[in-house]
Amino acid sequence: MTRCAQPGCTGTIDEGYCDWCGAAASPPQPVPPQPVPAQPVPAQPVPAQPVPASGPVSAPVVTQPVSRPVSRPVSGPTGSSGRSRAGVLATIADLPSVPYRDPAGAVMPDPQVPENKRHCANPACGKPVGRSRDGRPGLTDGFCPHCRTAFSFTPKLGKGDLVAGQYRVLGCLAHGGLGWIYLASDENLDGRWVVLKGLLNTNDPEALAAAEAERKFLTTVDHPNIVKIFNFQRSAGLGYIVMEYVGGQSLHELRRQGPLPLRDTLLYGREILHAFGYLHEHGLAYCDLKPANVIRVGKRLKLIDLGAVQPIGSPPGSSWATVGYHAPELDTQPTSVTSDLYTVARTLAVLAVPGFSPAQGGVAAPLPVDCGHPSFTRLLRKATAADPARRFQRAWEMEEQLVGVLRELSAVEEGVPYPALSTLFGPERTAVGTALSDAPDEVFEPLDPAAVATALPVPLVDPADPAAGSLAGLLGRDSGTLVDQLAAMPQTPETKLMRARLLAERGAAEAGDVLDELSAELPGDWRPTWCRGVLALARRQEQEAVTGFDACVSELPGELAPKLALAFALEHAGKPAAAWYECVWRTDHSYVSAAFGLARTGRMTVLDEVPATSFYRVAAQVALAASVVRRPDLSGLTVADLTGAVERVAAQADLDPRRRDLLTAELLGAALTWLRTGKPPKNVTLAGAPFTETGLRRSIESIYRRLAVTAGTRQERHALIDQANAVRPRTWV
Repeated sequence: MTRCAQPGCTGTIDEGYCDWCGAAASPPQPVPPQPVPAQPVPAQPVPAQPVPASGPVSAPVVTQPVSRPVSRPVSGPTGSSGRSRAGVLATIADLPSVPYRDPAGAVMPDPQVPENKRHCANPACGKPVGRSRDGRPGLTDGFCPHCRTAFSFTPKLGKGDLVAGQYRVLGCLAHGGLGWIYLASDENLDGRWVVLKGLLNTNDPEALAAAEAERKFLTTVDHPNIVKIFNFQRSAGLGYIVMEYVGGQSLHELRRQGPLPLRDTLLYGREILHAFGYLHEHGLAYCDLKPANVIRVGKRLKLIDLGAVQPIGSPPGSSWATVGYHAPELDTQPTSVTSDLYTVARTLAVLAVPGFSPAQGGVAAPLPVDCGHPSFTRLLRKATAADPARRFQRAWEMEEQLVGVLRELSAVEEGVPYPALSTLFGPERTAVGTALSDAPDEVFEPLDPAAVATALPVPLVDPADPAAGSLAGLLGRDSGTLVDQLAAMPQTPETKLMRARLLAERGAAEAGDVLDELSAELPGDWRPTWCRGVLALARRQEQEAVTGFDACVSELPGELAPKLALAFALEHAGKPAAAWYECVWRTDHSYVSAAFGLARTGRMTVLDEVPATSFYRVAAQVALAASVVRRPDLSGLTVADLTGAVERVAAQADLDPRRRDLLTAELLGAALTWLRTGKPPKNVTLAGAPFTETGLRRSIESIYRRLAVTAGTRQERHALIDQANAVRPRTWV
């Protein structure tokens, strides 16, 4: 195996992908056309490196290659990403295996449909049928008294029946929306177990022709998360789909044992979205996802019911749906990708949220306010938004955000970060809030929101935009120069967005009007909202910044950059921000600003977690040392605290000598104050000086006189000499 080429990554290439950050070994090549084509995996973005202040300033927009942003409209291919960029995240194969279920033991000994589960099969009706009346049992065959649709709950195939001269029926497995599901053996293939499931029957010639074309395609479906369709046959005038037998437990059965762990649920969601992405690429919608239609067997997960699959765009009311799972607009609008993804979110909620029932009183129940995890809750709310245009528009979009939530959850549960390169944002340009305060009782300088606005990660450019190549090489000495260059370029969505962002970072007067125009031009795109948050920070408008970045977190619940921006905005507004800083830092240690943000909330020890390879390691160690003595009350200070702080400063080889001397003098001064109430420890030294009043005073005096020699101004030199004279030991000489 070879080392990953991504900057800062220590992973190795395994099967074409990095086992740490998930990046491809090289830009993937398109897959040659196949009967069932697979979408090429989008390449990973490479983080832009900061440019020295003395050189040209480049617009930190994109370095090739990049993946398309999650925005609408999205230009370019709309297929699945093909592979999640989850790095070393667990997969469903890491979960405990579900034992294989013997087919013969799954057959129902007395197949009957309970009366409380007998409903009209007409989607427009769905009212109870076949119910008891006046002491007489309900009919198992008849007509709906409300719409006159025929119903039958009697098995049409019995044990020993032979279908199409090939499939020997063993018995009934279950009853579904289209009738009984049977277990049979294929006598042409040495008794291989298969499942026979009824198909919707119709006398409409056009509907039959469309159904026949759809069935032919279903036999070509070949995806590891979708049950294999073998054949279509008719018996006694009824149509049956013949598919593989998957002998495991459905997610419905697993859920009956109690709510599933959220991590397991998210892993199942990834597998389901892979299958949905495959179907959507081929113009099909699954339509009827629910826990009962997903089977776990061994270390695999499969969708087992394709009976409701239909072309995307099928007329309103034509899709088979289950109350509590299907999207509400399906009664008046055609089937769509967004309506399909709606069912994924509802299924995940049923699996993971304790006490949540998808339907109450025959109508869909709203999602709980709290679904157990903040990012998971936002993921579900976006996928089930009332307006389909506000939902995820592609399966790969939802999967990327779901993986982000999974990374957050895994980082907390396992206590290790799960970093991954974002396909939507570049890296943090610089850490902010790291400067020590000049005040003796404050560790850090107050956070500067204008500095935050120019340090936040930058949204990446859509590579399909005509100007993407030109934007990647855009250079200028300041943002004003870049804005002028953008004005001279062809006006594409990406050039307009970059100009708006640069204006927002400067807090320019025209930025608001530019963003208003962009919002109208790019409805549903999250990036104008992001820029509004940046503009609010630059203008020190705290609440507007909080509102804008909070909306971005809801749009991109698995991304860390919006969470970091929201934390900054909340801190500037004087509101609790620690939870957001914690989420970002625990997940990815490359966001060093999050560690300093936690430190500003009082969690100073987190700075010890800043990696030794980080440019900000020295700043973190210096802040830790200063925090020992910059406290309102030194009564709780110990000798170990003081010696540890001094040693921490001395260990920073890259620390500027002048800064080292000033901080060391500050620490020795605090030790001198401590000695007024404490007993001098024996055989202890600080920065080479005896831990006594005389020893400390001489060391501090020496430091100040050394600093005075190299002072930049006469005033500074005199001030340092005065400090040296004030602290020198008192003698009779």
